[in-house]
Amino acid sequence: MRLQAVSSNQAWSNKSSQNGRKTYLETLYPAWGQQFVIDEVLFEAQTEHQHLVIFNNAQWGSVMALDGVIQTTEKDEFVYHEMMVHVPLLAHGHAKSVLIIGGGDGGILREVLKHSALEHVTQVEIDQQVIDLCREHLPNHSAGAYDHPKAHIVIGDGVEFVTKTTQKFDIIISDSTDPMGPGEVLFTSRFYQGIQRCLNSGGVFVAQNGVSFLQTTEVTTTHKRLSPLFKEASFYSAAVPTYVGGIMMFAWATDDMALKNVDLATLQARFTQAEIKTRFYTPLLHQACFALPQYIMEALK
Repeated sequence: MRLQAVSSNQAWSNKSSQNGRKTYLETLYPAWGQQFVIDEVLFEAQTEHQHLVIFNNAQWGSVMALDGVIQTTEKDEFVYHEMMVHVPLLAHGHAKSVLIIGGGDGGILREVLKHSALEHVTQVEIDQQVIDLCREHLPNHSAGAYDHPKAHIVIGDGVEFVTKTTQKFDIIISDSTDPMGPGEVLFTSRFYQGIQRCLNSGGVFVAQNGVSFLQTTEVTTTHKRLSPLFKEASFYSAAVPTYVGGIMMFAWATDDMALKNVDLATLQARFTQAEIKTRFYTPLLHQACFALPQYIMEALK
């Protein structure tokens, strides 16, 4: 799950015809976008919070879009979900509890539950229908994770949850849309203050933070809002093919300055001990992902 930008009417008006085939034109950026051939529409509806469509595409498998923006595809979701989960969990090394904000497609929950040492996982998702539809039409995303005994699912507002909960967590992962529409509140100082209050000492908060080349302002705004609350407010990255326009950035916030620089031998030992199978994440890639391009470092100054 990641981005959204326009109204539901605008979103589905982008369904057009090319050589007799229906297509879906993403509308995240006003002057440029990507287009998907629609082989079959699996589901389309206006939910309580957003316009949702799931369709099949020969290149990317099942594709989900919200309000005109591609959220996830069956073919490349593993890149995003593995990097959102295994980087903070293996950097921490001793996590027992995880909070997921958003992530209704179930990919984050699936990867989190690969860590058998965890004792409790809570997911707060605002839209029950997203969970239900993804379980039906994108079943490989959650792969049964919603039925796992360690998974506790809360249908509600993520900001309200972190502001009011009495629980504490070692890792908090915000798998939200971009700061527009329902996802906007998950990029506010109030949300980050709530994260700080329910994050255990030495814990880590991570969040998707847009495609940095085209959404640099999102990176700098997040940095400004997180910096007063945490000793370490930084970013790491991964290239997710259908999140076009460059590398995807992930916010990283913690009071433990050492966690961003865990040595390779330790990461490898933790990865081996966890017995996790991945398709993208490796300990070596983990170390490299914190190296930022010069244009981002300059923007953060």
